[in-house]
Amino acid sequence: MESLGEKLRMTRESKGISFNQAGLDTKLSIRYLEALESENFSKFPGEAYITGFIKNYGAYLDLDPNELLGMYRAIKIQEQPIPVDQLLKRPSALPKIAIGVGVALVVFGLVALVFLLVTSRAYGAEAPAPALPPPPPRLSVEHIMGEDSFEHRFFMGDSLLVSADPEFADAGGMYRLELLDVIGEDAVIQTPGGPVLVGPNDYASIDLNNNGAFDLRVIAIDYAWSIADTSVLLRFERYAAERPVSPEMQVAIVPAAVAPRVMRQPEPTVIFSSVNPHPFTLQADFLGGNMFRWEVLLEPARRGRNERFFQRLDDLTVPNMHNGIRIWTSNAQAARFQVIGGGRSVPVELGSPGEVVVADIRWVRGDDNVFRLVVARLEV
Repeated sequence: MESLGEKLRMTRESKGISFNQAGLDTKLSIRYLEALESENFSKFPGEAYITGFIKNYGAYLDLDPNELLGMYRAIKIQEQPIPVDQLLKRPSALPKIAIGVGVALVVFGLVALVFLLVTSRAYGAEAPAPALPPPPPRLSVEHIMGEDSFEHRFFMGDSLLVSADPEFADAGGMYRLELLDVIGEDAVIQTPGGPVLVGPNDYASIDLNNNGAFDLRVIAIDYAWSIADTSVLLRFERYAAERPVSPEMQVAIVPAAVAPRVMRQPEPTVIFSSVNPHPFTLQADFLGGNMFRWEVLLEPARRGRNERFFQRLDDLTVPNMHNGIRIWTSNAQAARFQVIGGGRSVPVELGSPGEVVVADIRWVRGDDNVFRLVVARLEV
């Protein structure tokens, strides 16, 4: 009988869909898609996430979600151990004794109850006051962000309405963010592009209208755990409409009649120099939440842009590039980058904390016919 993972994998492969393409189309993390196809359900934070991802992935592959959920439940039933020891044990006489004792206690309780009713009526005692009903469940609160920042304590189910463009907030186009859960020390926030996780004193960037540019970042300031409910103090901040211009990027002021304005890019940073270019590898160790994209240059077999949201302690290795790579990071200091090649390992700095950077790491040949591997920042 075909298993759940085989059905998902064979359907995806028959449609010619790669994991990268499926991740881009469904907004689901590639590691979770791989976990579904390998039936490694320990990768998921909870049962609700497993069933939700199965439904979303099945709908994307034009499969019946109910059939897939049935196959998943069959797997869970098979994984439950059979209580062999309990089946081999002889029935004990203790249950019979316990039943007899229970019957005796019930009879004794009824006699005591009748006695109390009779005595209370005899002395004119009033009936006890009825117990107070339990407090009603807490209602979810919906907040509205109208300024450039908003800070409030959120409970599970609370939400925030925010516009991608604050100037047109009253004209509609509002997007809804909701606190779904708290897993360990990570707050799970539902966004238009899918759930994001943010840990204590950490932040995550949010693209509200899925246009490739971040509109908002959320910071987890404080947690409050209790038996009744768990809450998180969240702060939402808009990204500036325009990135501050550094002195190196200032416009050269010249008369308009003489020449147009020219934007001066920073000088490329040289990593390696060599008589002939050689393959190199890019490694990244992520220190916090970061949306990261990369594309290998001038290699048809590796054509296509890759995109992933990396969490703290994640890492990435892009090996054996012959020409170069173009990278896009939502926070230039959210990862430690290093380039490895020619028997050397060189750390690479891309920019300042919180800065959105697009850069090429590529081989270029100078006028002296010497090849140099450089970091060249591009205009954002």
